[in-house]
Order: sequence, then structure tokens, then C-alpha cells
Amino acid sequence: MKSLEHKTDLIFDLFFCIVIMPLLIILGPVHYWWKISPVFSCLGIAYLYGCYFLTKLLALPRLILSRSYYKICAIALLFLLLTYLLTMYPLPEMDFVIPSMSEYQTRVRNYNVTISVWLLFLVVICYSLTVAFIKELYHRLLMQSIVENQRDKSELALYKAQINPHFLFNTLNSLYSLILGTSRKAEDAFIKFTELLKYTYVTANSDWVTISDEIGYINNYIDLQLIRLDSHTAVVRDFSVDDDFAPIPPMIFLTFVENAFKYGASSSIDSVISIKLHLNNGALLFETRNRIVKHPDEFRKDVPVGIDNCRNRLSGLFPDNYSLDIKETGGLFKVELKINLQYNHE
Repeated sequence: MKSLEHKTDLIFDLFFCIVIMPLLIILGPVHYWWKISPVFSCLGIAYLYGCYFLTKLLALPRLILSRSYYKICAIALLFLLLTYLLTMYPLPEMDFVIPSMSEYQTRVRNYNVTISVWLLFLVVICYSLTVAFIKELYHRLLMQSIVENQRDKSELALYKAQINPHFLFNTLNSLYSLILGTSRKAEDAFIKFTELLKYTYVTANSDWVTISDEIGYINNYIDLQLIRLDSHTAVVRDFSVDDDFAPIPPMIFLTFVENAFKYGASSSIDSVISIKLHLNNGALLFETRNRIVKHPDEFRKDVPVGIDNCRNRLSGLFPDNYSLDIKETGGLFKVELKINLQYNHE
């Protein structure tokens, strides 16, 4: 995918550099600028190339789609200021026998140059934005296709492994009746496992669940892990939301929580796993911290694959409205995920 996007970028860039700009230079007023002032002509050409590549570098379509109005205004003002400064370049005066005629012709010429600069600027900016929007649309459609493909594979895997839900839960109820009264710990573990399984079945075909349900799922998962672990592993939970019914994709945090337990839990070494989930006015923050206490080589091999899958899913669901920061320093692994839920559901 990255290779394809890179090739597409290269094609658009080459088309601009060897087709669009030469046409503007040959058929446009640039060749006339060269007769007036070669320095001004070179500055104009360099500025037009700069406008194209700067527009591409700043990813303006993403800023527009994410409604970053302050940044957009700042960039627009920057472009307008630079274009204005280019039009103020001191061109040599025209030489006529009659001084008044020289002054008049110089003003007319300068006016025509100014108009031509603004027109060329608009042509380049329009082309740049059109190309950028096409690439952004292509990228989003590609990410959406990846997410849908992953979801189809997940649903197919679930379907293949699926037992009739009524039979499954009736069987679980029968098993629960067998262990009832034998051990309080076993009863609690069985109930939480049943709730996890039920949640997985219920959300298998759901695109969104409430954040309170997702927190309940995470809590049940943590509790089950703590039942099998001893006192060497401690879990610090910090959940705080201002809207229990805020929609969130189901099991979006599961990979990060699983990794924290898989590589941060130990039955022989004291370890602490920290899991934080905050939601305030549509701004969601999810964070896990754990020390890598076992299998560091396996960790570095397996974790990137799972995280790449999560990143692809997030890119399809929240394009330009999430950030995922992952760090491993000194044996400490930290995941920080931020999502703008408010924008996604406006």
C-alpha cells in the first residue's frame, strides 16, 4: 500500500514538474517576465514550484476535512503574503522619450505582471489542492477497504468457529449449576467469562457500542486475568467518562490490553500494569503502561503486527481524528491513543 501511494505521488509530481509548469512558462506570461527581469522570472518560477510542494507537505485536505480552521487561515495568510511580496518586487522602469509615457507604461506593465502572478498562483494552488484531495480520497477509500476486508475476515472466522449461541449459553448455564457452591472464585471467574463471551457474540456484527459497555468488557477481561495471576502483578485502573453512551467501535482497545498482560504480567516478578481511559467532551484518551518482564525478543517480533492491524482499523474509522503514540524505553512499554469522537459523530 505504501509503495502504491508513493508511486501515485511520484506520477502527480512529475506531471506537474514536466508538463504543467513548462506549459505555464512557455504559453503563459513567464517568458515575458524573463525579458523584464531574469531574477524576477526565476523567483516567480521557484515560488510556483514551492507553492505546489508546500501545499502537498502541509496536507491541506486533511486540515480542511478535520476542520482545523485556525491552521488553514494561517497557511492561507502565509501564501497571500508571499504572493503579495512577490508582486512588490522592484522591476526596472520602462524607458520612453517622454517621461510621462514611461511612467504610465511602467505602471500598466507592473499591473499586468501583478495580475499574471496572482492568476498563476491560483492555477498552481487549484491544481495542488485538486491532486491533494484526489490522493486523500483514494487513501480513505483504500483504508476503508482494508477495514472492511479485516471485518469480513473476522466475521468469517467467527462464523466458521461459531457454535449455536443458544446451545452454547445453555451449556454454560448447565456448567455454572455444576460449579455453584463449590468455589466463590470459580463462580466469579465463570460469570465473567460468560459475560466476555456474550459480549463478543453480541458485538460481532455491530459497528459501534457504548463506551460504558466497552469499559465493562475491559474490566471483565482484567478481572479474569487477575484471577489466574498471583499477587506479583498489580493493575491500576483509571476510567473516567462524562458520557456513558458515547459510541465507540467494539474491542478497539483489546489488542493493547492483551499486550499489556501478555508481556507485562508475571507470576514471579513484581510488575504493575496501568490502564487509563478518559473521555471528556468528545476527547478520548486511552493509555497503557507496563514493564516488559518476559520474552522481549518475542515482544519486538509480535507486537508490531498487532499494532499495525489496529492502526489500519483506526485509520479507516477515524481518519485524521486520532493519534497513536507507542514507545518502548528502558524496558517500559507505553501506548497512548487519542480519538476525537465528537467530530466523528457530528
